Amino acid sequence: MRPEELANDYAGTIPVIRHATEWIASNGSKAEYVCCIYATAPFILPEDILKGLETLKEHNADYAFTVTRYPYPIQRAIKVSDEQRISMFSPDMFNVRSQDLEESWHDAGQFYWGSSQAWIDEKPIFSTKSYSIELLRERVQDIDTPEDWRVAEWLFKAMEFKNECLSAS
Repeated sequence: MRPEELANDYAGTIPVIRHATEWIASNGSKAEYVCCIYATAPFILPEDILKGLETLKEHNADYAFTVTRYPYPIQRAIKVSDEQRISMFSPDMFNVRSQDLEESWHDAGQFYWGSSQAWIDEKPIFSTKSYSIELLRERVQDIDTPEDWRVAEWLFKAMEFKNECLSAS
């Protein structure tokens, strides 16, 4: 059981996994690597998890986790004020063709493999000692809202349909 301060909606991943890692060690076991898998990631596959562990070991990394591409260049992001007025985050990118902008990635939020020591030392996950496991956008859906749930259902149906088509051919 987690202590109360780590059992709420605001508890961070690193302190929670640090606690679990230390608990395992204090109860007679030792884990060299620990994986945090999010329950809000319905399309995670066993081979992704294994690839994460292999990547962590191969690079002697602190962490390995899934990433996916943003569907549109983040350099074209805009802000909307309370008055519904628009401004660009990067106005200098307005005239750059989207295909010439640097590709951007984000955390897919499916799992984080880490060395036990990285978790215990509370090393930052987003650092040069972390490695990425690339996933297609169509396999990434974090579920935090009812809208996220509906999108996950649509994606699931699309995946089922794709598998049916592949089986029929």
